[in-house]
Amino acid sequence: MPGEAVYLLFGVWALAILVVFIQAIRLSYRIEARSPDLTNRSGLPRNAMMFHTITNLSVARDEETQGLRRKMIRLLLVVVAGFALMAVGIGLVDRTP
Repeated sequence: MPGEAVYLLFGVWALAILVVFIQAIRLSYRIEARSPDLTNRSGLPRNAMMFHTITNLSVARDEETQGLRRKMIRLLLVVVAGFALMAVGIGLVDRTP
């Protein structure tokens, strides 16, 4: 029974990290809208250009856009750290008898 509660906790943790990732995607779209070279002019939906926004390729150089970019990078680091912690936690739980 206690093992099931731990996996339920890991599931809730994964959902929380997924919410943070969606926030990062939304920020990426806001950055693209503020950057003339990244705006979507085709009229068709497309995926977020996160590689461009992370690496600062064709992103507007004004301070507000760069601040959004730094916030997005922090959110993505939280996602990576969160999933790494979850992997370590699952590994520790699986080891215990």
